[in-house]
Amino acid sequence: MGDKLFAVPWEALMVDTESEQIILDVPEELLENAPGFDKDNWPGTTDREWLVEICRYYEYEPFWE
Repeated sequence: MGDKLFAVPWEALMVDTESEQIILDVPEELLENAPGFDKDNWPGTTDREWLVEICRYYEYEPFWE
């Protein structure tokens, strides 16, 4: 959405092999308010606190917990 990039848990993605698409099935309002970042300022993907925040935002439990 615009220039904002989003991290989403793998569990939030579905693969449609018939159409060869990856689908993120979440309400648009959820993405509008989702934690995001810009293309020039990527978060540290080893920051567990940030990863937990992302998982819980989309109502998934982190797989490592």
